[in-house]
Parts: sequence; structure tokens; C-alpha cells
Amino acid sequence: MTNLFTALWRVITFPFRLIFNILAFPFRGLRGIGRFLNEDIPEERPLMDTFSSLASEAETRASLWEHVDALRAHLLRSVIGLALGVGISFYFTVPLMSYLAIPVGGLENLQAIEVTEEVGVFMRVALTSGIAIMLPYIAFEIWLFAAPGLRPRERKFGLIGIPLATLLFLTGIAFTFFILLPAALPFLGGFTEIQQFWTARDYFGFVTGLMIWIGLFFEFPLVIYILTSMGLVKPDILRQQWRLAIVAIAILAAAITPTIDPVNMGLVMLPMSLLYFVSIGLSYLAYAGRRRNMAEAETDLP
Repeated sequence: MTNLFTALWRVITFPFRLIFNILAFPFRGLRGIGRFLNEDIPEERPLMDTFSSLASEAETRASLWEHVDALRAHLLRSVIGLALGVGISFYFTVPLMSYLAIPVGGLENLQAIEVTEEVGVFMRVALTSGIAIMLPYIAFEIWLFAAPGLRPRERKFGLIGIPLATLLFLTGIAFTFFILLPAALPFLGGFTEIQQFWTARDYFGFVTGLMIWIGLFFEFPLVIYILTSMGLVKPDILRQQWRLAIVAIAILAAAITPTIDPVNMGLVMLPMSLLYFVSIGLSYLAYAGRRRNMAEAETDLP
């Protein structure tokens, strides 16, 4: 009889419990996120001790494989998210191609000389657009994988850095299209008296590749800040090696620019050099915060 009344009570109260759980779900989610962001990490171990324990401790090896499985899951979700972004891009890829072809006078000024060239160009532009659309989600998956090993302050800054990373990437794409291409294409098209007949594959391959590379370079300040917060980079080394960094930037700029003239190379070098010095300032901020946190942790020790 007791079981009957219990079952009847559950049936009667089910709608009310369902409504309560639906209303409480956002608050429970926010509480869980707050606990995750403020949860302390286990005591750090020196890197060499970790590697040596891999050979002697089965528990450490098991933990390593757990991290590998977690990384695989995050990568799989990132790939699925990217595929979803590419699928969404299919709806506006053709108008986007028309917009990207404005510097050469439109799609009618490009040629396709291979049977599958149009499909390949369509997929390349869709992939570039999908990366731009799903970059916040991909960055979130990277943060979600690294967050358990970060301190609460580093987790919060990493979470805040996700929209900043997207903004920097889009800024790099905009810089490529609105500044670099208008300066590079006239030089490429008027270098000699040879009449230009650009293929769609070459043009869109050049444009999308340049956008992706420069968009990634614009992420450099954020990467330096994160690496400094993790203790892998020190700002003094970045400041002392700025001359070597300028040489490396020049080599990278020469590798990604389509021409060897100093004008286009300088257009790429200038923002990259400025971003490097911005990275030094951000590195000092991250280093100061890391030292302050370490000092507070030592003070709290008994």
C-alpha cells in the first residue's frame, strides 16, 4: 500500500516538479559555473617530476590517458562545430565570394579553367567563413580543456579572452581585406604590361590564405598573455629580444605577402611589430598578476 501511495504522489506532483526543475535549471547552471571558475587546482608538481612519475606510477599514467581522452573529445566537438559552421556558411557563400571579388571587379573577371574549380573555390570560402563563425566555440573548447589545470584567476581571464580572440581574428581579416589587398593587388596587376587573367582558384586561395594567416597573427598578444600567466614566458625576455623578434617578423611578413616589394611587406610588418610591443605590455601585466597570486598563496600557507 505504501508503494502505491508513493507512486500516486509522484504522478500527481510530477508536473510541479518538472516546472520547478525547469525554472531552477538556469540558477543551478550558474552556481555550477561559479564553483568551476573558483575551484582551486591541486598542488603543482615540477615538470620533470611529472615525467619521471609516468614511468613509475600507474596512477599518473592513467591520469595521462584520461587527459588524452578528454583532448580527443574536445577536438571531436571542435571539428563537429567547424562542420556546422561550414554548413551554415553554405547559405551565403556565393554572396561572400562576390564581395571578396570586389577588388578585382567582381566574379565575372575571374576564370575557372578546371571542371571542379568552382566547387573547390566554393568550399574554400565556406571553410574560411566557417572558421570565423565557429572560432568562439573552438576557443571555448580549448579553454574548457585547459581550465581544470588553471588557477581561478587564470580561468576567468581565459574565459574573458574568448570574445577578445574572436575580435582580434576578425580585425586581422578586416585589415587584410580593407588595407593589404587594395595595396597589393594593383601592384600585382600592373607590375608589367602583361594582361592579367586570374583564375578563381588562385585568387580566392591567395585571399583566404592571407586572411587566415594574418588573422592568426593578430592573436599573438592574447597568446603571449596566456603563456605569461601560465609561467611559460617572461616579459623581460620579450623586451630584451625585440630586435630578434623584428627580424623574425620580417621573415614571416616576406613569407606571407604575395610580393617582394617593401611597401606590401611593410604593411604586414607594421601591425605585427605593433602587436609584438603590445604583447610585451600585456606580458608585464600578466607577470605582475602571477607574482601577486604566488605571494598571496605563500602568505596563506600555515
